Amino acid sequence: MTQQQRAEIDRLMRAARLDTSLPPDELREFFEMYTTVGPPPAGVTLADSSLAGRPALWITPDEARVDATILYFHGGGWVYGSPRTAATLTAALVRGVGAPAVCPAYRLAPEHPFPAAIEDGLAAYRALLEQGTPPERIVVAGDSSGGGLTVGALLRARDEGLPRPACAVLFSAGLDATRSGDSMDAKEGVDPLFDRENLARLSAHYLAGAEPRQPLVSPAVVGDLGGLPPLLLQVGTNEVLLDDSTRFAVRAAHHDVDVVLDVTAGVPHVFQSLHAHLDEAVEALDRAADFVHRHLPPK
Repeated sequence: MTQQQRAEIDRLMRAARLDTSLPPDELREFFEMYTTVGPPPAGVTLADSSLAGRPALWITPDEARVDATILYFHGGGWVYGSPRTAATLTAALVRGVGAPAVCPAYRLAPEHPFPAAIEDGLAAYRALLEQGTPPERIVVAGDSSGGGLTVGALLRARDEGLPRPACAVLFSAGLDATRSGDSMDAKEGVDPLFDRENLARLSAHYLAGAEPRQPLVSPAVVGDLGGLPPLLLQVGTNEVLLDDSTRFAVRAAHHDVDVVLDVTAGVPHVFQSLHAHLDEAVEALDRAADFVHRHLPPK
């Protein structure tokens, strides 16, 4: 990554920084406008559908090369975002893997606080299984809060005795609602998007008074992670959420989970979404596709 790329991306992200004190409807409108400008993703077809009683978006590659389905959960702090706001990033993963993705519109807070989103994530995974999709051909993925949702849904699936998927891919996942990682303070000001205060506002919407120190929302610090599928965690060093991934990876390893921690220096939250402008994003997505391919069975 050139210094010029880095500086321009940082400038643009600071200019588009979300004011999380806004009412949720205004947050959603702003985020939708910011993330869906420009032409639709190339090399894929987008189709509205439903999954487990929720609206969903199918993203299908023009050239399918792999017999698999990606279950993708969008980010947005549990409060905003949609399958459409994550479509560019999801499409990049779809093209790299060569398999379609289905992206459910899980319920958002504060109208639907914890654990509604995780219940919807579990229901979406169960629906794919009930439709006959072999678990070993399901890849679960998500960015930011969608990464946290991925882990929460997989923990619930494990506890209910459902078969585990082939693997999971987490982009800058939110994995600690206690906000106890050192990076929360060390990276304040370095992170162009988030700080402790604006994340606390989003957490208040989602938790609605629930205890933050519990496995489904803070698996980086508490809970049994045994039985999770192979995991890839990608994160940038310019993130207050950096330690969410690093501590979760260590805890997962201690619970005998096959885990890869992939840290890229000098890049911001969910930097993979910047693949049109950032060399490191393209390289990270290539590594994510390789990880998925290694964990899928041959045809």
